[in-house]
This record gives sequence, structure tokens and C-alpha cells, in this order.
Amino acid sequence: MLSDALHFSFRLPARASVRRTTSNPITEGAFVLQGDNHLDGRTEGRAPRLVRFMGVDLELAPDVLVPREETELLGRNAAAILTERAGPATVIDMCCGSGNLALGIAEEVPLARVWGADLTESTVALARRNVDRLSLGDRVIIRQGDLFAALAGEDLEGAIDMIVCNPPYISTSRLEGDSAHLLASEPREAFDGGPYGISIHQRLIREAVAFLKPGGWLLFEFGEGQDRQATALLARTKAYEAVTFAEDSAGKPRVALARRLGGAAATAAADGASR
Repeated sequence: MLSDALHFSFRLPARASVRRTTSNPITEGAFVLQGDNHLDGRTEGRAPRLVRFMGVDLELAPDVLVPREETELLGRNAAAILTERAGPATVIDMCCGSGNLALGIAEEVPLARVWGADLTESTVALARRNVDRLSLGDRVIIRQGDLFAALAGEDLEGAIDMIVCNPPYISTSRLEGDSAHLLASEPREAFDGGPYGISIHQRLIREAVAFLKPGGWLLFEFGEGQDRQATALLARTKAYEAVTFAEDSAGKPRVALARRLGGAAATAAADGASR
């Protein structure tokens, strides 16, 4: 039972109040209440630790990232775009972790079918448990592998309406310096974004082109002050429209929203990314 678990809550806007336009992404804030020893994971004879994210209750584990406020911002903007477009949608949640984005989107958007992917076996196992917990196995599929390689053979190239991702975005040097405290209770791979904090973003932006339909959306989270890098990476592919950003409760850009171009330019970019 929920009352028997250590339970974190996000304070969310009412679903009916969520609105978004391309020029005005959703900025409603949310926050997580985290208790002591919040990543103890499963203990024999005790209920699993749970987090509430986008209105759904998810199990946590010691080696998986706890969802943050900025990821709720990402999920709400994704759900709003999909709701506005109406009709069925095929979505990828890359670096899915506990499955929080995949499951939150599936719960908010009943016509969405979501593919989640992550690198580590234990993370994928947790995400699958959460799929079972919410009885969403008919619409949420979790695969294991290195980014889009996890989805090889699923015939998803050129068929995706939206890709969402919360990749690692802290530089290796910061994790060994002023951000080292993060590693006390959560896994390094959830934070380490390489020398400049954008190693996964570089691959994500480039490889997503082959999977997105013309007009499909790429939404991803990034660290404070990385908006210029995100803009440059997206522009370099020549495959996306001008990026817009959703801001956190402090008014800082934290989520990028980029739409894939249509026509010959996007096709050429996709061909280049596959080489």
C-alpha cells in the first residue's frame, strides 16, 4: 500500500490548467520532497520506495536517478505538445531511468505508445517493474542498449512523433569537484556528461534525426548555462527548426524543444547522421 512506502510528492498544476504554445513553453514549477536515506531501495519485508511523478507512483532503486523538478518540466511540455496535436503518437524516452517520463507521458496521453531505452540492466529492470505496476505494458515497451542501438530492429526509423531525453549533463571535472556530493547516493552514470557535460546531447541530437518524422519533436533537459551549447548543437545538424526553451521556477532555461524540419534538408541531415 502507498501509505506503507516512503513516498515523495511533486506539487503539480491541475491537468486542465496546462497550456503550451511553441513560443511559450510550460513553466509551471514542481518540487520533490526527499526524506533521509531516500535511495535505500528495497529492503526485505518493507515496501519499495516510491516517487510521484506527473501524477503516477513509481518505484525507486539505489542505482537509478531520482526524478527532479526539471524533468517534470520536460514531461509536462511533452504531454502538452502531444495533446495539442491529437491522434495516436509514437514516442521514445531515451535514457529512461525508472521510466518516469515514458510512464508519465503514457498516463497523460492515452493515445501515445512509448518506447523507453536505457543502458544498464538494473535500470531497465526497474523501469519494467514500473510498467507492470501501472499496467501499461500494452503501450510502454522498455529496451536495453546504448542510446538508439537499443531500438535496432524495431522499424522505428522515420516513424517517431517525439523523442524525450533526460541525459547526464554534469561535466566529469565538476563531478570530481563541487558536484561530488551527488555521487553519495546516486549513480555516476546518471550525471556524468563527459568533459563538457554534453557528450550524450551531441549523440542524441545527431542520431534522433533518423528516427523523427518530419515535424516530429525532440525535447531534452540540460544543465544551467548549457542553452547556448544546445542551440549550437541543434543548428549544426541543419535538421531542426529554431529551438525554444522551457524555463524552471527560477527563470532559467532547462529544457530544449526542437522540431525536425521537413523536406529535402531534413532527409540530407538524416543521411549524414547515419554515416
